[in-house]
Amino acid sequence: MKLHIKNGHLIDPLNDIDSNLDLFIQGGKIVAVGSAPAGFVADKTIDATGLTVVPGLVDLCARLREPGYEYKATLESELRAAVRGGVTSLICPPDTDPVLDESGLIGMLKQRAKAQNLAHVYPLGALTLGLAGTQITEMAALTEAGCVGFSQAEHLIQDTNVLLRALQYAKTFGYTVWLRPQDPHIGVGGVAHSGALASRMGLSGVPVMAETIALHTIFELQRSTGARVHLCRISSAAGVELIRQAKREGLDVSCDVGVHHLHLSDTDIGFFDSNARLSPPLRSDRDRAALRMAVLDGTIDAICSDHTPVDDDEKSLPFAEASPGATGLELLLSLVLKWAHENHINPAIAIARITSDPARVAGLGTGTAGDLSVGSSADLCIFDSNAEWIVDGKTLTSQGKHTPFLKHALPAQVRHTVVAGHVVFSLTTP
Repeated sequence: MKLHIKNGHLIDPLNDIDSNLDLFIQGGKIVAVGSAPAGFVADKTIDATGLTVVPGLVDLCARLREPGYEYKATLESELRAAVRGGVTSLICPPDTDPVLDESGLIGMLKQRAKAQNLAHVYPLGALTLGLAGTQITEMAALTEAGCVGFSQAEHLIQDTNVLLRALQYAKTFGYTVWLRPQDPHIGVGGVAHSGALASRMGLSGVPVMAETIALHTIFELQRSTGARVHLCRISSAAGVELIRQAKREGLDVSCDVGVHHLHLSDTDIGFFDSNARLSPPLRSDRDRAALRMAVLDGTIDAICSDHTPVDDDEKSLPFAEASPGATGLELLLSLVLKWAHENHINPAIAIARITSDPARVAGLGTGTAGDLSVGSSADLCIFDSNAEWIVDGKTLTSQGKHTPFLKHALPAQVRHTVVAGHVVFSLTTP
């Protein structure tokens, strides 16, 4: 199929493009930028006048809930939510049921995702069998099956020796280990940021040192092994500073932040709003400010949705008993552009944090994702930066309807999403 995207404002941070240019697509690849190649006759044309055209978004953390948790969400519902939000590539953690610790399970997931003909799915394999934290998985077999890295998701390793061996093995074969920095003992069972607010509300706390102690441990292990580590969903100012120092030292480390943590703090729990029950917990205003600055200066490499569909029964419980998590795939673009607008940041910088930068972190390779150069996969997000929409659980595509931003007005609305040259989503207007 030959596709022509005309009159759009093209933003491609990787190639330093920020201007009005046409795109020409054939065979699932971008074949020209600007002027049509000789003899090109489009089968379909999208008039992008007044719209912004960017690489398809790359999300470093989106739980699809399959296999095992189909009552919370299905592969089809969440991939449809992804393309509605302009997300064309996503990384899914291994905390499914069964856990993604066998190559057959990885192959099955990738095959089922591919059959949907929607967004590209890149699984993380389990770092340890069953995520139990005792025995390292067959990383080579899982990589061959299609894993882009290895993670414990929210399951913390109790024995540091196991993590040491895992990092030694990963270094030997050039794998990336994705870790959520939280001490396995401090703050266990906590549901909110440790501080005056949590104390007044009678909520058990998770102190910042649960994150910083884990970071110190990870960095010491990196110094010993030289392994590459990606840190998932940093939440604190102190954590940011430790990462900044580690990068200056030359450690092979990258990190991301959940988009909710750029906008919200512990005060947004309000009157025990379970929609604001997240993991890691929302922290102080000072932490939020530090996270925002760290995204701007590049200490934090990427912004993810931390998409975690939770069903009504698990969110209707009291705050401390409710399951953590919120839907995010359909909100990612809008919330990132909202952050950019509020901080007077060039939109191209914001777009980089959800396209080319996460593609680099995930090792997807130039031309695979986050890139609009000639020869690249034709994965695009086309949106109206001037549009505003209201977050309404009834109209969200995701099976997860819970988010702290319900009823909020957000900027930017996705009009079209293109994956491998095929239009997989177009907004229908009355």
